Formats: sequence, C-alpha cells, structure tokens
Amino acid sequence: MPVPSDATRLKLFSPCPRGTEAALSEELRQLGADILETPPGGVRYAGDRALAYRANLHARIPSRVLMQVAEGDYRNEKTLYALALDTPWESWFDATSSLRVDVSAIRSPLRSLNFATLKVKDAIVDRLRERTGQRPSIDTRAPDVRVFAFLTERRATLYLDLSGEPLFKRGWRGRDDKGEAPLKENLAAALLALAGWSPGQALYDPFCGSGTILIEAAQMQAGIAPGLSRSFALQRLRDHDSGLFDRLRADAMRAARMPHPDAAPIAGSDIDPRMIELARRNAERAGLARHAITFEVRDFRSAPAPFTPPGKVVTNPPYGERIGLRHDGSSADEAVIGMIGANLKRHFGGWQVWMLSNDRQWPRQLGLREKRKYPLYNGAIECRLFGFEVFDAGARA
Repeated sequence: MPVPSDATRLKLFSPCPRGTEAALSEELRQLGADILETPPGGVRYAGDRALAYRANLHARIPSRVLMQVAEGDYRNEKTLYALALDTPWESWFDATSSLRVDVSAIRSPLRSLNFATLKVKDAIVDRLRERTGQRPSIDTRAPDVRVFAFLTERRATLYLDLSGEPLFKRGWRGRDDKGEAPLKENLAAALLALAGWSPGQALYDPFCGSGTILIEAAQMQAGIAPGLSRSFALQRLRDHDSGLFDRLRADAMRAARMPHPDAAPIAGSDIDPRMIELARRNAERAGLARHAITFEVRDFRSAPAPFTPPGKVVTNPPYGERIGLRHDGSSADEAVIGMIGANLKRHFGGWQVWMLSNDRQWPRQLGLREKRKYPLYNGAIECRLFGFEVFDAGARA
C-alpha cells in the first residue's frame, strides 16, 4: 500500500558502500533513526520528516536518502505497472517536474530490468496525465525527481529520492580534482568511523592525495555538516516543509561556528607537490580554516611522525609513481611496501594505523600483523581495511 506523504513515520532506505552498513547504522542511530534492517549495501530505518532532513544534511556515509512510497507483491510487468499506477505521485510532484526511474533487483523473475523500468515510468506518466492532463518529461542526466524501484523474487518497493545528487558530492571538489580514482567522500567517512577516529583525536594521512579523508575529519572537528553547502531533491517536492528544513539548516550553520572544544592536530602528506596544492584548495573550498589541516610534501618511506603524542593513521595508499610502486608485479613493489612498513616501525611506535588496500598480502608485505580487518568495496573493487598497532623497538624487545 502507498505510504501517505503526510505520515509522521517515514520508512527510509540509504544505500552505502558495501561493508560500511554497521557504521552507517550507528551514524543514523545517532541522528535519531529507528534501525529496521541492515541488508548488504544499505540500511533500512524509520523516523519523522525531520530525521529525513537531518540525514541529508548531517549523515556522511550514505549515498542517498530514499523514502519508501509503495510496497507490494508483483508477478510480472503488468502487476508492477499496477503497483506504480496506484501510488499517489501527485502528492510529491507534478507534470512540470522532469523524471528519471531506476530499477535494481535480486532474484527477480522479470526477464528485462529495462522493460521493468519502462513499465514503472509509464505508470507514473499515465497517472499524472490522467490527473493533470499533462505528462512529465524524462531527463536521465539531471532530473528534478528520481524514482527507484527495488525488486526481489516476489516483492517490489518503490522509493522517492530525497537527495538528488549523491550525498558523497559535498560540493567542495573542484574541476581540477581529477586525481587517480579519488576516494569518495562517504567511503572516506566510513574509514574514519571503522578506524574508531573521532574529533579530538590526532590524525595523519601520509598518502593524502587530494585530501578527502582529512577534509572529512576536519569538517567533523569543525562541526561543518557535509550537506551544509548543497541543495537536495527534497526541496523540490510539493510536500516540502521549508520552515522545518530552514530551521535545521540554520542549526547546522550555528554548529559550524562553534569549534570543537578538544581540537586535535590533523595532518597530511604526499610525495607529489601537485596533490598537496590540490588538497589545500579542496580544504579551502570545504570551508576549513588554513590551520585546520597541516599539509606537507613528504616521502613516507622515510618521513617521521608529524606530531607527538601518537595518534591514528588512516590512509588509502595509492599505486603508481606517487610512492614508487609499479603495476608490473615486479619485486620492486614489495620492496617499497617493506620500506613503508619499516618506517612505521621506526617512527610510529604507539600509533594505530589503518590502511585500505585491495591486496590481501598487504600486511605481509609491510611486515606487520593486522589486529583488525574489515572487508569493504571501493566501488566495484573488493578491499580490506587493515588495522595495525605499531610498537616501538623498545616495546618489542
């Protein structure tokens, strides 16, 4: 049955990078969500309209916030069409809004998801045309409204996207940031959460690239909500409560003017001066003061710790010329990784070190034994977040 638009309790779903579901659940719980389920790749939860708005403004790990608008059994394209036709789309948008429909499925009996997408789109268009005499236009690139359908073997769930642009697009990454497959902001936030970092703890990223991990951390420490400088699809919906949203955004703006009482040093380095300059520009666009992050050009094969006492290293080490690694499988790769491990043992005694890698042999090549590891996906790439406790030579003796 369709969920009425004025319901005080909304059913919501947020997709997230695979492996980060527990971290996202905790983040949403802190915002006041009632967690219902954590299937692979997302979290189902419930709350009021204010929660949906807060999740868009404040949550760092989800890709989107989707509001469930209908759910029911289906057998074929005809019954899927009927479910979509019975949903009161006119409660949320009219024919002047451009539309995009996406369908995903697990074990669906339908032979073509493209045809299923067409049937959901047709149902929405037909309903609006019957009630308004007009039909919405389709825009697959920058639509006003996105509808998502998720199909299992027997059940279909329809969602209205409240976010618009994916939430990892915080609005600070410039056109000049075309790095080597830069880490997405929501995965960077998840790495910090899984590593147990929180504002008030010292942090260092020795392979900072364009600064994503550090900017996420520095914004958290400065109280800057990730969605503070962007707009959302929810603002274009007919049932949008602009007064409530404006109050929540104003609260977020006030929080950003109150520095963390226990601010700790945050630092980053990279062997490439161009990446350091890019990271500085990104940090400035993210609304951070120049002193919020210390950036330096350093070769981590020999660089000492940037400050004392020890803190956490959270990093996504790259391959390629930036740290001297080669892709041809030669022993030079392991030699350089071994130098990094030796430097950690020499200069980072007492530190907790967290490294994301798609190489399961990474701990062996570093010469360190992981204390924890989390399976994660960086896009389609299966990775591990390895956690190490580094002891100095005296402690090991």
